[in-house]
Amino acid sequence: MVDVKGRWALITGAARGIGYGTAAAMAKRGCNLILHGRTAAHCDKILEEVKSYGVQAYAVGAEFSDLSQVERMLKDIDALGVDVDIVLNNAGIQVAYRTDPLTTPPSDYEESFKINTIAPMMIVYHFLPLMEKRGFGRIVNTTSGIRHEPEQAGYSASKAALDKVTMDLANKYDGTDIMINITDPGWCRTDLGGQHAPNDPASSLPGVIVGAFVDDKRSGRNFAAGHFHGMSLEEAVAKAEDGFPLYTGSVG
Repeated sequence: MVDVKGRWALITGAARGIGYGTAAAMAKRGCNLILHGRTAAHCDKILEEVKSYGVQAYAVGAEFSDLSQVERMLKDIDALGVDVDIVLNNAGIQVAYRTDPLTTPPSDYEESFKINTIAPMMIVYHFLPLMEKRGFGRIVNTTSGIRHEPEQAGYSASKAALDKVTMDLANKYDGTDIMINITDPGWCRTDLGGQHAPNDPASSLPGVIVGAFVDDKRSGRNFAAGHFHGMSLEEAVAKAEDGFPLYTGSVG
């Protein structure tokens, strides 16, 4: 199990919901953090909280629908002069629920792909070469278990695309100490999931952070939160490392 104390992690979508809980959980383990929100100011609350655990932390802002802001954010992170060893791509958006899916406009796909697919992969492509130089890295991209809901076509398609490019890339790094996996937090009561979702955001832990701690040099798995409900992080990591299957595109 990886000791993240003193390492640096970038967490996108850290201002609220699952990203907020993820940031707090990582800080409790001694991990220094770069916290992303739509603006840096949106992260003021979580920034104060994680610093109370004695870690170093910075906030950065970028609206992922504007890819020029993503590029600027990456330059701002580089200027911090720290080594980002862990990327937890949590930020995402569900643009609309189309009761009549045949009215789905092109803009649903355009916005969804920019925010849910292109922006996180820009981040991955930026930090991977630096991880290669140091010989260590952990990347966890957040997916969704939504299936058979054409009412959410833009969202579902963008997450399916993220799965595909993540898994293809993971294959290139399997067997190395740069590990790339995905996580499905489940349907949680967040701004994205809505108030009628069955799960509290806290239920996504420890599943959404397991990929930062596994140390078996295997990439290409979906550490869906449901597999780890009720476990300690140590128990979750042990399960993840014990023959956990490669992701094949099936639910869960």
